[in-house]
Amino acid sequence: MAVDAVRGAVGFLTRLPVGQDDDAWDAFRRGPAAFPIAGYVIGALAAIPLVALAPPATAAAAFLGWVYLLTGVAHADGLTDLGDALAVHGDAVRRREVMRDTTIGVGGALALSVVTVGLALAAFGLAEAGRGSDRAAVASIVVASEVGAKGAVAVLVCLGEATHEGLGSALTEHAGSASLLPVAGAVVPTVVLAVVTPAAPVATVGALVTGGAVLWLARSTVGGVSGDVFGATNELARLVALHSGVIAWTHW
Repeated sequence: MAVDAVRGAVGFLTRLPVGQDDDAWDAFRRGPAAFPIAGYVIGALAAIPLVALAPPATAAAAFLGWVYLLTGVAHADGLTDLGDALAVHGDAVRRREVMRDTTIGVGGALALSVVTVGLALAAFGLAEAGRGSDRAAVASIVVASEVGAKGAVAVLVCLGEATHEGLGSALTEHAGSASLLPVAGAVVPTVVLAVVTPAAPVATVGALVTGGAVLWLARSTVGGVSGDVFGATNELARLVALHSGVIAWTHW
């Protein structure tokens, strides 16, 4: 069951040809801890351009393209939908209507642009700081960031209330506050990465704090969580985590 849940998480969170069967999906949606566990795999793969390519600008550009090739654009689509919802005036019902609109508005375009540019700059900062013999530290920060981002989504799954029947409710209906313990157990091992660089666990904490902020924002603006909110959380938490890691690494 645990293996199926992780397969389902990897299949859901990436474009890798694994975890597409019903058993994997069912196990995954019943076990939020699979989110951060999959983050270790995704983070290790995402770090490849930053540790394999020497020129920082080239490595950053390759990282940006590779991340979205690896994980797909569904999470970024959630970011644009949430950005559009936050840009309009009205109550939670009105904002949820905007989230369902397939047209990207100014709010969504701005959110996607800021996050994409921010992600590229974070990757450049990592590549620049890691030039030479510090590639293990770069990889550790990327892994810690992905685990933290997936842990942030898992927190929303455990504590959020779905706004409607759909992906959000499919993930939240079997979760609750009691599910946070195994999620924490899956995230805590990133502390070990402090042996490589103390900045790694800082990145994880940055992601989790972002998850808490998005949960508060979603409750106060759209009335709860949904698949779009989960996707936005993943993108925002990754961004904050990587920048937190860069700041901690370059200033300690």
